[in-house]
Amino acid sequence: MDGDTALAFVDVPGHERFVRNMLAGASGIDCVLLVIAADESVMPQTREHFDICRLLGVGAGAVALTKADLVDDETLELVRLETRDLVAGSFLDGAPVVPVSARSGAGIDALRAVLARLAAAAPGRSGDGVARLPIDRAFTMRGFGTVVTGTLVSGRIAVNSELVLMPGGRRTKVRGVQVHGEARPVSHAGQRVALNLAGIEVGELARGDTLADVAGLEATRRLDAAVALLPDARPLKHGARVRFHQGTTEIMARVALGAEAGPRESDDEPATEGAGAEGGSASPFPALLAPGGRAYARLHLERPAALTRGDRFVLRAYSPTVTIAGGTVLDPRPPRGRLRSGAGRARSERLAGSEDAAEAVRVMIEEAGGEGVSRAEMISRAGLPPVAAESLERTLTAAGDAAAIAGRLVAAGRLREIRQALVDAVTAFHRTHPLEPGLPREETRERLRRRASAAVFDHAVSELVDDGTLVATGHLALASHRVSLSPAEQRVHDAIEELCRDAGLTPPDREALSAATGADDDLLERMIRLLVREGRLERVDALLFSAAALARLRRETAALGRDAKGARIDVAAFKERFGVTRKFAIPLLEYLDRMRVTRRVGSQRIVL
Repeated sequence: MDGDTALAFVDVPGHERFVRNMLAGASGIDCVLLVIAADESVMPQTREHFDICRLLGVGAGAVALTKADLVDDETLELVRLETRDLVAGSFLDGAPVVPVSARSGAGIDALRAVLARLAAAAPGRSGDGVARLPIDRAFTMRGFGTVVTGTLVSGRIAVNSELVLMPGGRRTKVRGVQVHGEARPVSHAGQRVALNLAGIEVGELARGDTLADVAGLEATRRLDAAVALLPDARPLKHGARVRFHQGTTEIMARVALGAEAGPRESDDEPATEGAGAEGGSASPFPALLAPGGRAYARLHLERPAALTRGDRFVLRAYSPTVTIAGGTVLDPRPPRGRLRSGAGRARSERLAGSEDAAEAVRVMIEEAGGEGVSRAEMISRAGLPPVAAESLERTLTAAGDAAAIAGRLVAAGRLREIRQALVDAVTAFHRTHPLEPGLPREETRERLRRRASAAVFDHAVSELVDDGTLVATGHLALASHRVSLSPAEQRVHDAIEELCRDAGLTPPDREALSAATGADDDLLERMIRLLVREGRLERVDALLFSAAALARLRRETAALGRDAKGARIDVAAFKERFGVTRKFAIPLLEYLDRMRVTRRVGSQRIVL
């Protein structure tokens, strides 16, 4: 083995009492060396360990037949045949089977060569993913403080990195990094790592916790998955309580079975012959998953776990504690909705239909409606590296599948629905309030609050304005909307305007307007509101003035200041100058103050 190749061995115990340790150690490995003692051959725990490797998606490996010096050639050949039968049709089918002896050294060089080839062929792990370290040990070292160890399954962790402890959310900083006992400035995916942590006590850590980039993962207690039951397992009941293993995490869970799923197009998962509900039921939502069968499922965890799409997990029976199934997380945070329904089945099939995350993200943004999905959610929920999330966002927007709005992706179809809902709401408002300028913008926003965020609402309005469908001010109106008055309404409208215009600064009150026009209160109020919106009348407190009369008042008062700088005017002078009573003088002077034509100083006004 050349000096450029480094192998990190995770030695997991073979005894059935330590299978849970094996589950923790097997997560994140690239290859497996299946060890079978030649003097014992394939044991029950060998089968369980091998099944776990298949369920976790290990893709390559070799077999070592140890203690070869303790058996004769005929027995060794028999064990070799039994081994071939065990691995037939799996990722180890055709893999090297190397007899070795630790005592004599026979076969050791051949095994080294096999391991070197496996290491050279193992695909490198990208450092672009979220840093993620499932903790398998936590302890205190004198002079260092808190130390944790584990296999870095994705991303990279450097000295001074800020990480978050999941599922609790506690933040910590990395003071030191060791890889295989050597201090390093940075560790990479696939390496066994020891981290010296600052600001956290060992009592706050537990096996099964995960260290990850800040905002890189989220904790969940519900997840949708594709589950495969081992051929020799008992039927799995809908609602069964099981032991959920992922990484170093072990949690009790309930399994809700959804629709049956077709076999995977992979040789790395146990065969699915005999899949289906027990008794040959034709129901697409079985009460039992038969041995060897596959189904979509929703797992309800009894405590939170840090998971993302694509995570492999193993299920063990509650009692007796044996491995029964494995699966892949399809969505770590599914929305509320029935799994055992046509829509639930279609959703599961879309999520499971491709290894490409693009379709899963499409499902997520469609379900998110007008809230959309942020890039951070694409990373933590869909399991995308940050670079891939950014690229997918560009792809989906360029294809017209989604729109990027305020840092969130909104499905194009949902955005069309929101625009149509806006048009429908405004159209209906015009139909019932033909004299109004339009639907108040904030009222419309509130109506659509459950369907669209504030940013998406504004985006939809802007698009409708840009394409000439809507006019948007404080109100939303169809661009084609015009106020149309009946002859009776037009008569009252014109009469009110004429009466107020002729009255100047001493306008009639509502009773006088009603008597002069013969209009009832409802018609009178509608026409007054219309005249105010048209800018022909202005309200000053409870009085209604012609806009033209107020404009003349502002000009004439301002002229007093130009004629005599710092000119002052009091109520008496104002009444005399403009020929009004105190009833009108006081509100008009206050109006001039608000319009910054005058400023009150004691009992007088200074003309500005």
